[in-house]
Amino acid sequence: MNSMFGNKKVVAALVIPGIVIMFFAIAAPLIISIFLSFMKWSGFGKMKFIGLSNYVRLLTKDPLFWRSIYNVLLLTIVTICFQNVLAFLLASVLVHLTEGVSRLLRTIYFIPATLSLVVVTKLWVHIFHPEYGLLNKMLIKMGLQHLTHAWLGDPSTAIWAVIWIMIWQGFGWALLFFYSGLVTVPQELEEAAKVDGANKWQLYVHVIIPYMMPVIEAIVVIDVISSLKQMEMVYLSTEGGPGNTTQFIAQYLYQRAFKYGEYGYGNAISVIFVILAVALTILIQRSFRKAAAD
Repeated sequence: MNSMFGNKKVVAALVIPGIVIMFFAIAAPLIISIFLSFMKWSGFGKMKFIGLSNYVRLLTKDPLFWRSIYNVLLLTIVTICFQNVLAFLLASVLVHLTEGVSRLLRTIYFIPATLSLVVVTKLWVHIFHPEYGLLNKMLIKMGLQHLTHAWLGDPSTAIWAVIWIMIWQGFGWALLFFYSGLVTVPQELEEAAKVDGANKWQLYVHVIIPYMMPVIEAIVVIDVISSLKQMEMVYLSTEGGPGNTTQFIAQYLYQRAFKYGEYGYGNAISVIFVILAVALTILIQRSFRKAAAD
């Protein structure tokens, strides 16, 4: 075995196919996208080189782009501060239940994550419908007619309705990750903390949460990337409306490139998309490492 891996030709034969696949799957599309971002092109016909014009327009003359960034940040904050906190608290309860009850509840909470995005989105679009939607009907039954609303049709509520759909569908994953992290915490650490007089709050703050920091870091990174690439649910529920209040960067990229035929401009958005994803991932990782060092 050692002699086989010591042979450079064998090593090259094993490594090169992977490098080639990685190049054509990741590097080549990114290089092509960067090239096209300097062009004015509708996807057909001749290309026209316009330099940084797409980026200048994107960063200084396009309020919809900044609206899409705002919505991404809003979704990220809600996901981290609401969904993850709730998922962590629920996972903390589940780890102390009997195995049968815990498994049943985990299955129930994870069901939305197993459903198709199309099914989930259409389900909630019907629930939020202003005329025959279940939500408004329930409010009327309870005598709360004044609270009925066109949830996806009103700019003041549409973004929150869309975010709710995303949170509802992704909650099961967050719960699963936190539960998996909590069951790996060594019992010896918890018992030692209890012997030292730590109460429940101190046990979680000083022992369990610090131990789970790698899990929490991974979840936050996934949340940020997931928020950036939200497209299907937006497209199927509001298509970025009403009044572009529910635009997300991935949905906006799709519209510019394929709906309005601004292929060069769409590729400029995709380049910014990649830069944001990489920059935020590095920032999060450094923040967690600094917190761990302190």
